Amino acid sequence: MEAAVEAFRMLSDATRLRLMWLLSTGEFDVGSLATAIETARPSVSQHLAKLRLAGLVQTRREGRRVLYRARDAHVRALINEALFHADHEVSGIPRHD
Repeated sequence: MEAAVEAFRMLSDATRLRLMWLLSTGEFDVGSLATAIETARPSVSQHLAKLRLAGLVQTRREGRRVLYRARDAHVRALINEALFHADHEVSGIPRHD
């Protein structure tokens, strides 16, 4: 339960959720993420560190660059479902089971 609570706590921040949405589609470095979400690099780095500590993000070194991505299929599914749910709430798309 505590691990799930911590994951949801990390995703409750709009910047971190935006980052996770991008990271669920592929690998990005800090500069690319900062540009994509129009946020300062130091702020993006701090958010990524929190997401990494929470086990939601993993890294891979490519030369001098560090690439970030969503940790696994479970994390990607969690992000997708959260955004699909929000889309239903905002757009009025009928709910389904």
